[in-house]
Amino acid sequence: MLEQLFKLKEHNTTVKTEILAGITTFMTMAYILAVNPTTMTAFNDILQLPADAQMNPRGVFLATALASFIGTLLMAFLANYPFALAPGMGLNALFSYTVVIRYGYSWKVALTAVFVEGIIFILLSLTNVREAIFNSIPQTLKYAVSCGIGLFIAFIGLQNAHIVIGDQNVLVALYSFSKETFHTTGIGVILALFGVLITSILLVKRVKGGILIGILITWVLGIICELTGIYVVDIDARYYSMIPDFSGGLHLDALGDVAFKVDFKNILSMDFVVIIFSFLFVDMFDTLGTLIGVSSKANMLDKDGKLPKIKGALLADAIATTAGALLGTSTTTTYVESATGVSEGGRTGLTAVVTALLFGISVFLSPVFIAIPSFATAPALIVVGFYMMGSVVKINFEDMTEGIPAFICIIAMPFMYSISEGISLGIISYVLINVLCGKFKEKKISLLMIILAILFVLKYCLL
Repeated sequence: MLEQLFKLKEHNTTVKTEILAGITTFMTMAYILAVNPTTMTAFNDILQLPADAQMNPRGVFLATALASFIGTLLMAFLANYPFALAPGMGLNALFSYTVVIRYGYSWKVALTAVFVEGIIFILLSLTNVREAIFNSIPQTLKYAVSCGIGLFIAFIGLQNAHIVIGDQNVLVALYSFSKETFHTTGIGVILALFGVLITSILLVKRVKGGILIGILITWVLGIICELTGIYVVDIDARYYSMIPDFSGGLHLDALGDVAFKVDFKNILSMDFVVIIFSFLFVDMFDTLGTLIGVSSKANMLDKDGKLPKIKGALLADAIATTAGALLGTSTTTTYVESATGVSEGGRTGLTAVVTALLFGISVFLSPVFIAIPSFATAPALIVVGFYMMGSVVKINFEDMTEGIPAFICIIAMPFMYSISEGISLGIISYVLINVLCGKFKEKKISLLMIILAILFVLKYCLL
């Protein structure tokens, strides 16, 4: 049955490989179950809202797990791709810090904006607009997007483990060990570096499931450090126990506090339109960037640089966003961490099914998954960053009209902390350089690429 559903032989994979890939993808994404509720409800304390106006973080946790479950299953059965979906980082910050805190809308109105965005995306996906945008992007930029995402997720891994930090003198710097933070941050840094080493050795030795094993070994070492007092729990400083704790219960009824709470009374205001556009822009190009990058890594693009069955993938993303908003969470999108499963050999929707089931199970086993520390998943992100950088050799840097836009696209993603910004600047620079250098006809730059470049320039001028 699995063969008929997912065509495993055709994709040169096995059930075992797909299961390991699905578990690995989930393990690198599990942090969203802890991070999303905190980020989305940050306004509760910042705005000092009364209890009856607050958003329940336990409800957001359940909504996050369920939206990820639904979205990832849709990806499996609508597109048969090994990509996983969850509420997006950055988009949840836009929800909380911009829409609620800056513009002063209630979280219910913010959920409404996400819901409307999802409906618009469904219509765009059905009319081939998003597919046309994907296909219009030159192959060089698709390789560059893959490399840029590699650097971006490696940077996220370095930050999650606090190997790279910011200080008062520079934007980023290497963590400096001190007595005050050694038993919290310092131990995490050491274990993360050790995790990178272990994971790298496992991959060099071609051990199946090496990335997943690296996560588990790092986590177990963290638990040992906690039990022996080397690692010290400090909840006030957000250094939590790595040992699962079921004493607080599951609080499944909390979903009712956030589900189906949309509020349409302010949808005709200009600010609301701007908010919807912001969600649309970030979600569209984060999703396209992730699909380009991860599918390039998995060699899923055809000879013309197109992704077969992309319509199903985009539709899954759009429906998941709509469902997620109704459940009570911010925009659900395709996750760049899907690259970890692809690196483990995942090639079909069976990988996504496994990831989805684990998100479903996490509703009942939330203490286990929330206990996985970010420094344990950081090595996976760093190593996958290395994998995705492999596409850089396919870029023709001898042709500067190709190489310079690719370089701009690559560096923009980690430095600007945004996949969509990398795509925007990559497209603008590609069109401008080739048009001004008289390469317009030679490079066969499409009308849609020109329109996108103009829209991106207007975005920077007006928004």
